[in-house]
Amino acid sequence: MITLKEGDKAPAFSAKDQDGNTVKLSDFKGKKVILYFYPKDDTPGCTTQACNFRDNFSTLQAKGYEVIGVSPDPEAKHQKFIGKYDLPFTLLADTDHKVLNAYGVWGPKKFMGKEYDGVHRTTFVIDEKGKIEQVILKVKTKEATAQIIGQ
Repeated sequence: MITLKEGDKAPAFSAKDQDGNTVKLSDFKGKKVILYFYPKDDTPGCTTQACNFRDNFSTLQAKGYEVIGVSPDPEAKHQKFIGKYDLPFTLLADTDHKVLNAYGVWGPKKFMGKEYDGVHRTTFVIDEKGKIEQVILKVKTKEATAQIIGQ
């Protein structure tokens, strides 16, 4: 599963955003990036996390962070999610799991006794040079921003 750690070079990626535009990690060279992986748009935990980033977005921007969410949902679903909750950041549609696999966050999960493959909610903070500064494995959806900037 997740083998990336602080100090590692963040894996390069290219994926479509909610509007069908190609987004690459290299587009953010010189900026700090919060790359957060979540299971599904418009579900309770994922909505709480996204709204926490939304509510703290100006603070994050003031500290030099860009926020990018990644899930296996398609572009149209991301558009609805962004519209419903007025999310001011990019969501990537990783329907083929290439980005999820590159970061080691796609794999076996258990829920109510059933095993299935899914997204392990994880946040990576990437510095201006493309190195992983922080890996948050135990994401607290209500405190997603505080876990990064320690509010």
